[in-house]
Amino acid sequence: MNYPFLKSKQGLAIAIVILIGVVLAALILFSSKEKASADEHDDHAQVADHKGDDAHKDDHKDEKKHVADAKEKAEPEKNVTQKGPHGGKLFNLHGYALEVTIFEQDSPPEFRVYTYQDGKALAPGVSPVVITLKRLGREPQIIKFAAEKDYLKGNTIVDEPHSFKVVIDAQYAGKSYQFGYEQIEARVQMSAKQLQQNGVEIQTAGPMKLQSTLNLLGEVHLNEDRLVQIVPRVAGMVESVAVNAGDKVSKGQLLAVISSQALADQRSDLLAAQKRQALARSNFEREKKLWEEKISAQQDFLNAQNTLQEAEITFQSAQQKLASLGVTLPSNTNSLGNLTRYEIRSPIAGTITDKQIATGQALKEDAAIFTVADLTSVWVEVTVPAKDLLQLKLGQTAQVKANAFEATANGKLSYIGALVGEQTRSAKARLVLPNVKGLWYPGLTVSVLLQSNETDVAVAVANEAIQSMKEVPSVFGRYGDAIEVRPLELGRSNGKFTEVIKGLQAGEAYVAKNSFLIKADIGKSAASHDH
Repeated sequence: MNYPFLKSKQGLAIAIVILIGVVLAALILFSSKEKASADEHDDHAQVADHKGDDAHKDDHKDEKKHVADAKEKAEPEKNVTQKGPHGGKLFNLHGYALEVTIFEQDSPPEFRVYTYQDGKALAPGVSPVVITLKRLGREPQIIKFAAEKDYLKGNTIVDEPHSFKVVIDAQYAGKSYQFGYEQIEARVQMSAKQLQQNGVEIQTAGPMKLQSTLNLLGEVHLNEDRLVQIVPRVAGMVESVAVNAGDKVSKGQLLAVISSQALADQRSDLLAAQKRQALARSNFEREKKLWEEKISAQQDFLNAQNTLQEAEITFQSAQQKLASLGVTLPSNTNSLGNLTRYEIRSPIAGTITDKQIATGQALKEDAAIFTVADLTSVWVEVTVPAKDLLQLKLGQTAQVKANAFEATANGKLSYIGALVGEQTRSAKARLVLPNVKGLWYPGLTVSVLLQSNETDVAVAVANEAIQSMKEVPSVFGRYGDAIEVRPLELGRSNGKFTEVIKGLQAGEAYVAKNSFLIKADIGKSAASHDH
């Protein structure tokens, strides 16, 4: 094709301008379509995003509502408000309220529960309550309640420590309510690493064979089975005294001489009775011979015989009176010597421990003038607490140690008192202790170690683990990383281990070494419980 206008410069320029216009128009048209498509895509995306956000929000609301419904259904609302009128914890739910407190004024600790409806107190008994206590290392404890005055009273003592989870189940007007709380007392947290760093050792309580040992205080006394108090038995004046307090005397040794007119009278009576007896015997022999020879009558013989018998009785009576005074009669009573002289002699071998006589003193017949004691053995009297009496047996061997100087000896238990003192709540026991060397002076204080036979006990703990908490012997039980006080009732001990009667069970772990560190930590924490 032949285009003449292209042959000129003017025509060429026009052609270029037209071509550029066509290209620009095509570009504009294409760009507009692409933008419209992008805008339409963006509009659809925004709508989708808004729908997604709304759907997500709706789903979240549904999920929260579902969780809330599930929570309300699964467990009741627990709302501890301010303290109740009686100082206890107050719980409320839909108008029903319950106040729980631990009462321990002038009585062992006990749960008391007060119930309310719309702020008004309910009569006790119309709303049954049961409390479940959950302690560390213990089976749950169920406490039931009975109506008393204006409250519900628990049927058991709440043992220390008051550290536990409490679940309260109550019923009222056909509805069930449940509340709960936790209080912690006398408890610290300590990991195994911390225990190791502090040198705290853990042991397990369990059965053991114990040979129980009692450490008692005692005092040395005179052996009263070998003690004599000497009285003159007749009144008189002291002529001489041969011994002093502290002197050792032998049996029969002369101690003092007394001049007694009463003794002289009795000796005179004896001499007179002796003379009458001799005369009566002579008359009897003569009348007997005459009667046998049929010279005198039988009646005379019988009278003589009766007189002799009376004289013999009188003589024997006079002899016995003197013998009762300790007077030794000579074989020949015709020579009694000084009738007023009365010799006082020691009835046993021993030591003069007391003297209450002096030369020239006027004595009564019942005055205690000498005490003579055989010190080759002494008594050791001890005071035994009532709880330890069952560990004692007659014949039991004990070790006695002097407190004033180095001396030990073994004695045997000879007496266990049958009565317990009202004030001391203890009884007396007695040991017989050999004292051949004379080391055990009466009045000396001693320590007595009594050991019983080996016995099996169900639970025992190391003595070094026992600490006093609120003046009660206690150990620290370990439950995971928690360590908590366990008050104990203790029994027999061998000096290293002690029987646990109540407070810790076999298999429970407890702090055995450096337990004082745990006591210090608990003291610092000063964990209190709200009753």
